[in-house]
Amino acid sequence: MQQTLATPIHISGTGLHSGLPVRMRLCPAGADHGLCFERVDLPESGRVIAVNPDNWVEASLCTVLRNEAGASVSTVEHLLAALHGCGIHNLRIEIDAPEVPILDGSAAPFVQRILRAGVVGCNAPLNVIRVLRPVSVTQGDAFAQLSPSDHLQMAFQIDFPDPAIGRQARALSLSNGAFLRELSDCRTFCMRRDVEAMQANGLALGGSLDNAVVFDEGQVLSPGGLRRADEPVRHKMLDAMGDLYVAGRPIIARYEGHKAGHALTGKLLRALLSDPANFELSACSPDDCARLPGAHITKSDFSLSA
Repeated sequence: MQQTLATPIHISGTGLHSGLPVRMRLCPAGADHGLCFERVDLPESGRVIAVNPDNWVEASLCTVLRNEAGASVSTVEHLLAALHGCGIHNLRIEIDAPEVPILDGSAAPFVQRILRAGVVGCNAPLNVIRVLRPVSVTQGDAFAQLSPSDHLQMAFQIDFPDPAIGRQARALSLSNGAFLRELSDCRTFCMRRDVEAMQANGLALGGSLDNAVVFDEGQVLSPGGLRRADEPVRHKMLDAMGDLYVAGRPIIARYEGHKAGHALTGKLLRALLSDPANFELSACSPDDCARLPGAHITKSDFSLSA
């Protein structure tokens, strides 16, 4: 069954890279509407940006969507991860700036608001993308792969020179609220030297120790330290949850990532959908629907640790 929000959600904040103030409204939508952003600060014609791989723009620091008219919205990954993990399939997202607010750098504030607003059915069957054979993409020593599975699984590895991160690996089944319990509160992270370089180039202008975990030569600079010992790899998995949802509907597969980022997962989605032999689009069976990330979630699956 397709789902949407029971009531609208209003969110205000700051764009991570632009530093601009942002107001956003998440509006319930009917069956088969899908997910879309609407840039209400732009002229009415051409301001709707559908969430689909055709609108994905290759970028390394965040996930960007742009329509044929040139309207774009960036840093969508944490919001999309929350929608994916909460089982929201139809939604119109009004936004008055070119970037989704960063909030605390995780998906948790979005999840918190979705649970408060409530989720309702749309009285229509849900179609899912079922991966039929392995598809992979590589870039240097990084790779990402989707392979057949009976539910969404994820395995991720990272390797950073900073000793406070180092090598980390995590594998999860993402059925039935696991995203809320295991990943949703994990924040974006970076090195202090990278922040300085980005800000010198006009990026990360809205970044602070309140919306990112900042590492510096083995030290965690953010107040309170890490929320979880392996928060960085978990956040990479959170990002992948959002990036996979650029497909516009749930994917039933096993995702594996090694040093993968937004650009590589976007390329993986396009590679998957470029060949009809790779996947099938089919109605979600009761058993499949029962194993989706947003199935049977409750408020007890989530606690905002910050």
